[in-house]
Amino acid sequence: MKLIKNIILALSLVGANSINAQQKPIKYESFKIEDGEFKFNGQAVKLHSGEIHYARIPHEYWRHRLKMVKAMGLNTIATYVFWNYHEIAPGKWDFQTGNRNLSEFLKIAKEEGLMVILRPGPYVCAEWEFGGYPWFLQNDKDMKIREYNIPFLNSTKAYFTELYKVVKPYLIVNGGPIVMVQGENEFGSFVAQREDIKLEDHKKYSSSVFDQLKEVGFKGMEFFTSDGDWLFEGGALPGALPTANGDEDPENIKKEVKKFHNGEGPFMVAEYYPGWLDHWAEPFPRKAAERVKSHIEKFMNNDISFNIYMVHGGTNFGFSSGANYDKTHDIQPSMTSYDYDAPITEAGWETEKYLKLRELLKTPSTPPIPAKIPVIQIQGIKLSQAIDLENVKNNVRPVINDNPLTFEQLNQGHGYVWYSKNFNQPIKGTLKLDGLRDYAIVYVNGEKVGELNRYYKKYECEVNIPFNGKLDILVENMGRINYGAAINKNTKGIISPVFINDRKITGDWEMYGLPFEKAPVIDAKQKSDLKENRPTIYKGNFNVSKVGDTFLDMRPFGKGIVFVNGINLGRYWSVGPQQTLYLPGCYLKKDNNEIIIIEQKNNKINKELNTLSEPILDKLIPENGSN
Repeated sequence: MKLIKNIILALSLVGANSINAQQKPIKYESFKIEDGEFKFNGQAVKLHSGEIHYARIPHEYWRHRLKMVKAMGLNTIATYVFWNYHEIAPGKWDFQTGNRNLSEFLKIAKEEGLMVILRPGPYVCAEWEFGGYPWFLQNDKDMKIREYNIPFLNSTKAYFTELYKVVKPYLIVNGGPIVMVQGENEFGSFVAQREDIKLEDHKKYSSSVFDQLKEVGFKGMEFFTSDGDWLFEGGALPGALPTANGDEDPENIKKEVKKFHNGEGPFMVAEYYPGWLDHWAEPFPRKAAERVKSHIEKFMNNDISFNIYMVHGGTNFGFSSGANYDKTHDIQPSMTSYDYDAPITEAGWETEKYLKLRELLKTPSTPPIPAKIPVIQIQGIKLSQAIDLENVKNNVRPVINDNPLTFEQLNQGHGYVWYSKNFNQPIKGTLKLDGLRDYAIVYVNGEKVGELNRYYKKYECEVNIPFNGKLDILVENMGRINYGAAINKNTKGIISPVFINDRKITGDWEMYGLPFEKAPVIDAKQKSDLKENRPTIYKGNFNVSKVGDTFLDMRPFGKGIVFVNGINLGRYWSVGPQQTLYLPGCYLKKDNNEIIIIEQKNNKINKELNTLSEPILDKLIPENGSN
């Protein structure tokens, strides 16, 4: 029996890695699903794939990461396309600049001899802001997101049309590496969550997504759906291969796929999880390397293709991280690091998990592991300037309205909004912000009086506003929900009236938008204005003797975002478990690097910042979440 198993495993490895064994350049001639098999250039092949998102990796490092994938023994990558990453404003598209250059990423994948699975959504989940939807869709009152709704379908059609223009040369039918295309994503889960919509109406929408993909030019490609196999009833569609997410039982996978695919395969786990997603204020999940290896080996022994989600997670740079929610927390914001406890770390390093999988997957033609990108430490970065955020706010023209307006009503997607209200009579009591989305610091006459936080369901604090007093509320959008029925209720800011002692507070609310799409410009001549418990912008400049990757040690700080040389590295929050921010070496230069820290809490004054040679992703400090 053991001999038979070894023979089966050997044959599986030969089939799965036949693409690796060919001489470069690989010819991408055809890819078909027929006779219950995946067939690449007419030969049966198993897809040994790893998920990797180009938007979460500096484009300077794309080739390194793809070489890491290839050196682990994989023959395929899968990648989401994030709609909102490319439609940066209504009708304004960017598929060319920096990390958005999708065609360059696909070109490199082809040069590295990898097949590509394209996952364009339009919904992606992925712990990404709003599940990939552009925030401004919510400003169309006639639009119903993720339903059979003409305004929404017109928007998805426009997105698919623009996407096709970019990826057309890279489709297998045109000699490119893209072998399969997914329509929608985990739609069976949404069907289960939205029982208020009839199944036939759900199917009408999901069928329309596939129809649109074909209409814009993807016709002739192989299509697939991706769901938990217990949810195929809602997610599977005729003409698309149903693939399983999260199931580790080969017998069950085969049974469910056959039920919805004419009694045959091929069989594939489209999302096998080697780790798990990470939220602020919650423990960092881990999954043992040996356990991951045993699951992959089981798939291989049972002729099941797989996609490791994630093989390399990368980073939620800027404001790209999304959020979840549960019964205990109204929002669970995802961390900036998308390390995922994946085989390849956030910074591109191999792990024990990587080495064990490589041992299982490699063949004589598997290339060596690429050299590690150099790592440096920087000590004593002086924060030579510090100004109160209100100085920046005072340069913004306010919008004035009787009631607070949302981010969307202010035509702002991300960042912060500063809400301000003057009182000509004293008032004290309980301030209630039931419509807070998501995090607020409250000031009376410039003094901090409370923090409100949707994660902890804390929506009220005590205030005592004197005659001619001023109430300021600095509100942060911590990322739009990316999964579940609540995805349709994703506006940000203060979305309902403000009350003090159950009295509605109306009239002359001033709103100052602070989107921080770019780093704020701080005049070198501007005098520092540094006080504890006031929102503060720190600025520093530094040189390095050599360029390399490093990790900003944010433990002395409270909550905020960091720009280095104009690039938003993402959010930090001292509650953890992430206590560092990944700073890729490609974002540094030897001389005159600039760092800008927008510190919301500023519970203590900081004069300098250090970096570390390793990240801290698992240090949870719950007490820092509520003060």
